[in-house]
Amino acid sequence: MTWFDESRLDDEIALGSADLRLRTLAESGARVRREAGAADDAIAEAVARASDARPRAVIAAGPDSRLLRAVLEPWCPVPFVAWPSAGLPGWAGSLDLVVVLAPDGSDTGTASAAAEAARRGCQVVVACPGESSVAQHAAGRWTTILPTSTSDQLATAVVMLSFLHQVALGPSCDPAAVAQALDEVAIASSPQRDISINPAKMLAITLADAAPVVWGGSVLAARAARRVAESIRRTSGRTALAGDAEHLLPVLEAARVRNVFADPYADSGGERRPVLIVLDDGADDPASNEQRGRLEEAARSRDVRVERVSTEADGEVARYASLLLNGTYAAEYLRLGLVED
Repeated sequence: MTWFDESRLDDEIALGSADLRLRTLAESGARVRREAGAADDAIAEAVARASDARPRAVIAAGPDSRLLRAVLEPWCPVPFVAWPSAGLPGWAGSLDLVVVLAPDGSDTGTASAAAEAARRGCQVVVACPGESSVAQHAAGRWTTILPTSTSDQLATAVVMLSFLHQVALGPSCDPAAVAQALDEVAIASSPQRDISINPAKMLAITLADAAPVVWGGSVLAARAARRVAESIRRTSGRTALAGDAEHLLPVLEAARVRNVFADPYADSGGERRPVLIVLDDGADDPASNEQRGRLEEAARSRDVRVERVSTEADGEVARYASLLLNGTYAAEYLRLGLVED
């Protein structure tokens, strides 16, 4: 039987066993700064090469293209296509810009897409390790490699988004602001801060005996919700859902109203009640506000707890990074507190 021991979240020995994972999270801001700084010269080269004319379309190739889609689709002034499968669209050619994220640089499908883009004469910008397989396949006259040295997808994406902003194809993405947002989360969620003042530890306690239902209203908050749910499933082995409001409402509405006189141990039958986690990036969109209201009303009507994770970071990408790291810290603390009886 697995149960949650919240005392482990402030226990030095238990925290020491999770030091590597927690340290990796704490270094998120430093990785963004390091990667952005190391790629400065390459970004300037790519900007100079792209300054002649605006591309007909932007194609984000490879499986890591979904993050770029979440950022660029509402903003990009030219047609934008995310192409996570192997290869490229049949119409892609010399008038188009192909951007590729390859954090570890070894994915064969991404390498194939980069090689095809170079062969077709597309302008190609690839963020990947400089000596990687993807970099070698992407080599060509119109290719620029933005060198990275980490497998951190967010840090790699910030390098690419910085380039896209400078050529007026993407929203503002200040690496310093993203790094600052990540640092603030790391300080607030530090293992050295006890449960009473640590938002990630408190969220982990909320998740301990619940079935998380995670929702984000904006495109980026929704992506953060999916990533946070993935982290919870990975660290706990339990069910965690993320999706649009219409997909999550039936889960909340199916929850049985809590009986205040019931014995929570004898009468639960091992069932975990849902808890609604709202990731709030401050986007003031009428449709999102309406959906959030419906979810919260459904939760209140069924006596389902609602937890809100919010951020005031500067910029869309920084807010996404803040929400994602908050949720990932909570997932790690959930892992730490779960013990086998």
